Amino acid sequence: MVIAKATECNKMTSKAGFKTVGIGQNVRSTLVKARSDKRVVVGIANAIRSLAENPNNFLFCFMAPPKHHDSAAHMQEVLLEAFCFENDIYIIKVDNAERLSRLLDSSELASCALVSKPQALSKQTGEEFSRSENLLIDHCELYWDEPIKPVIKLPEK
Repeated sequence: MVIAKATECNKMTSKAGFKTVGIGQNVRSTLVKARSDKRVVVGIANAIRSLAENPNNFLFCFMAPPKHHDSAAHMQEVLLEAFCFENDIYIIKVDNAERLSRLLDSSELASCALVSKPQALSKQTGEEFSRSENLLIDHCELYWDEPIKPVIKLPEK
């Protein structure tokens, strides 16, 4: 049984020839850039409130496992994932809430972070998204229909 899981894991990291090596650095780059552009909503309660106001503004929903597992938090997470899926918001599961909080420079433990879409097209390149955002979009498209999303390991620094 363990061998089957390891084989399944290897299949997930190289699906359609797309390697997920380095995807953690793309997550880091996206979060740092979005934070500097003030396009991040941190925390599940703030995320739910922001999504209720205008779900079309958001591109990514980063979800980390909560520190304390309780049924209410789990239900909020499941409903948030379903809402994001219905509204074409990419869900990216990350491995560590503390590292996510550190990347966002958040004083609270961040088990969830929403990144909104950029406000305007880049005048230099004519593209709407950064290179790291485009790579994350490609990654998310590969796993869109998968019942279990891969968990991305965030960089230590």
